[in-house]
Amino acid sequence: MAGVLSDEIDVLAKARRAMPSDYVPSDDEEYMSEQQLDYFRRLLLQWKKSILSASETTLTALQDGPLREPDLNDRASSETDWGIELRTRDRQRKLIAKIDSAMRRIDEGEYGFCEVTGEPIGLGRLIARPIATMTVEAQEAHERREKISRDM
Repeated sequence: MAGVLSDEIDVLAKARRAMPSDYVPSDDEEYMSEQQLDYFRRLLLQWKKSILSASETTLTALQDGPLREPDLNDRASSETDWGIELRTRDRQRKLIAKIDSAMRRIDEGEYGFCEVTGEPIGLGRLIARPIATMTVEAQEAHERREKISRDM
């Protein structure tokens, strides 16, 4: 799981580096100003573009043909690697849906505000996780409730 999360973080970091300007939202500005919304819109679009680019690479490699490793151990290792790659792509497919949802929230004027409390999520959290829908406190409460439900 940690590997998949680090892959997600790497793709987001790559998207940040590809951003055309050096602007980073600041607490000194009005929260969710047009400039901040534009920044997050561009970041989300770049993140989605990076994910789609990576998935095209995977698709191209899959189309190159089946694995033909003569050694059984090598074949098993290659198949395991492909399984991990495909699970990562499936996770990223779900991530694209969350990115699209964040883009809709920007268009509807709801981006940056907790879906539970209506409070500002905070720039730090949104910069770290642009698809966040809850404040840290609301997310922690949600996770506690989920854990209790699973444990019952």
